[in-house]
Amino acid sequence: MSRFLFVVPPLAGHINPALSVAHAVAGRGHEVAWAGSEKFLRPLAGQSATIYRTGLRLYRPQGERGFTALKSLWESYLIPLARFTLPAVDTAVAEFQPDVLVVDQHAVAGAVIARKHGLRWATLAPTMMELARPYRSMPQVTAWLNGLLAGLCSGAGVTPFDPLFSPHLVLSFLTEALTTGLPVPDGVVMAGPVFGGRPAGPEFPWEQLDPGRKKVLVTVGTLATDIAADFYARMTEALEPLAGRVQAILVGAPGGPAVGPGILALPRVPLLDLMPHLDAVVSHGGINTVCEALSHGVPLLLAPIRHDQPVVAAQVSAAGAGLRVHFSRARPDELRSALAEIIWKRKFRTASSRIMRSFVAAGGAGTAAEHLERVAAAPASVPEG
Repeated sequence: MSRFLFVVPPLAGHINPALSVAHAVAGRGHEVAWAGSEKFLRPLAGQSATIYRTGLRLYRPQGERGFTALKSLWESYLIPLARFTLPAVDTAVAEFQPDVLVVDQHAVAGAVIARKHGLRWATLAPTMMELARPYRSMPQVTAWLNGLLAGLCSGAGVTPFDPLFSPHLVLSFLTEALTTGLPVPDGVVMAGPVFGGRPAGPEFPWEQLDPGRKKVLVTVGTLATDIAADFYARMTEALEPLAGRVQAILVGAPGGPAVGPGILALPRVPLLDLMPHLDAVVSHGGINTVCEALSHGVPLLLAPIRHDQPVVAAQVSAAGAGLRVHFSRARPDELRSALAEIIWKRKFRTASSRIMRSFVAAGGAGTAAEHLERVAAAPASVPEG
């Protein structure tokens, strides 16, 4: 039996895949513990989970786009979060004595502490942003990020290194069917999406689903509510003429349940349970929602906002599994036309089903657990301090 310490940021989209991998690892007889925010982890990991508290710092995006959003994410959140959690992660390592740290790419403190103590560590890459680094073609951006990471390492007494990519193992929850053409580093293990080990989703009014109409889910996630109202309004207007043929489920939309004809508005839904009932998903391009849809062969209409969402949308479109529209400029008639195309043109469902098959073949959490076991069986490195 080996001991695995999972280090995650307080972001549900990052914790959920880690939960699935941890569940698979524990199912193989290994011991699992967590370093992160107990407020976020406890409801998801369960009352019996071993959690070493790091404290909580929330990420509140301010509506930025492009490089401004990337700069804000790293300078205002991820680097301060890493500095804030370094002592707690160090304490967790001292108390739990893990054989392997399993570190989310945005929980950089875990990689720094692993390097400091010469521990084996694996990288979890739950997004496309750091996995493919679409800004690699921009030397100034690369130098800026490398400088931030080097400063973090030096401040922790560690010789600067790349904490985003472990030399022992990098696990991606994608497959080549969705990353074709991206500069993914050699040696990355494409395990495919992972869904097991999560708590049950919220209640859902299944009796309100109309079997005679196509079903469409509309969601922009939990981190874009500050700028989502106008998009939801345009999407609602786009859906009105389709009400006789399409039933929409709007998640997290402002305005409550009375948002329009043929529309069911809810604060939260059990996404994985709902996916088999859907004919299309309208989303901002968050990688978890995209993979959840494609894992059920459901095509997507994507309106990306920031971070890796434009890359995700471009990959889905290139794979033929959906269409991309502009988040702030797409008018209701354009949204309606694109959605109708996705629902009633068979080619989108065919491409989505092809990606679904690649996800199944990748092995998911079981594949991830197998590779983590190999890391645990390898020799430890030499501590830095």
